[in-house]
Amino acid sequence: MDDIVKQALARWPNVPHCTGWLLLDARGHWRLRDEADQAQGAPGTPIRHEALIGFINRNYERDAQGQWFFQNGPQRVYVELEYTPWVVRLAHANDGTLTLTDQTGQAFDPAAVYVDEHGSVLFEQALPDSASDSTDAASAAHARVALLHDHDLDCFTEHATLAEDGESGTFHWRAATALPLQSIARADVPARFAFVPSPEQAEKAGG
Repeated sequence: MDDIVKQALARWPNVPHCTGWLLLDARGHWRLRDEADQAQGAPGTPIRHEALIGFINRNYERDAQGQWFFQNGPQRVYVELEYTPWVVRLAHANDGTLTLTDQTGQAFDPAAVYVDEHGSVLFEQALPDSASDSTDAASAAHARVALLHDHDLDCFTEHATLAEDGESGTFHWRAATALPLQSIARADVPARFAFVPSPEQAEKAGG
């Protein structure tokens, strides 16, 4: 979190939060949603200003309830998620190895791979404080899940081997790392990875 944001929080700690105005789409773009967008359920207008994108990326966090937000100075702006809290791009490094990078520009090191019923690919990254002997539910709360950008599906399939049933197989991430492909239902992803896709709807349901 930026120092200027920490200072603003200390100075104005009780600024009301807002929901519905910011969305992360399935290609990792931040979108602003005005009142008309919100009324129509539209995704909103992509943000193109690089400095603003960088500011959002640096101050993007998760609260204790699994809601993702952008800390805009003293105000918490909750984020609507088109699918997952993270979106990654798959590419080849100069030495030919594969790389995954999330929408904030940070490296993403996968520990598991999932494919949903629509053919979308998701990667799971365990966080350092995830205990090896924890339950699946507890582990999910200490993991990041990212949707693979759809433009990179061809690159993914180049490094995947499908079984004869067409529903299982292996993703060859690195020379010594082969990750089994696991199936997952899209509807189960938020609960499995302990995040809230729509803080706006959660607020309405709770209020």
